[in-house]
Amino acid sequence: MDLKVTSTEFVRRSVRGYTLVEVMVVMPIALLCLTVLLSVASFASRSFHALANYSDISSKNRLAENTMVRELRQAIRVASFTTNSLVLIDGSGTAVTYTFDAGNKTLTRERNGTTTTLLTHCDEFQFSLGERNPVGGTYDVYPSASAATAKVIDISWRCSRDLLGVMRNSESVQTARIVIRKQDI
Repeated sequence: MDLKVTSTEFVRRSVRGYTLVEVMVVMPIALLCLTVLLSVASFASRSFHALANYSDISSKNRLAENTMVRELRQAIRVASFTTNSLVLIDGSGTAVTYTFDAGNKTLTRERNGTTTTLLTHCDEFQFSLGERNPVGGTYDVYPSASAATAKVIDISWRCSRDLLGVMRNSESVQTARIVIRKQDI
């Protein structure tokens, strides 16, 4: 038994399109949903890149700090210093130089003629020297009169990078106070 639809009304109703009123109601709703979706995607993308950028800055700061702390603790003495340069003599008698170049925003380490860049995108960097004795009632130490009497080295720096052309990620100021352990004073 074959059933055939002979009604033209059923055929006409099944192929009919949307009316102008239906399109006018649906289009703003669809555009609003699309705008919200694109805004959320843009925010998520910027947040992901900012987090990755911050994580990279933090990782490089830790690596540079670990390198400096290891060498400064094992130094025999400080040969010379300025606020942006430090020369120390390591256990084998070799000079190790740390230099901050404000123009290039880099901190470099030189040993035996080999230069290594420890930090990039470094906005500020400063060395200061102190003596072993703490100032009464504080955690500060007396400033060192010369490099020869220095027992404590304070370092502080701040690195930052721009994200999509805007300065977004700034690592808070990093500080370290290192005591020279092998010094023979």
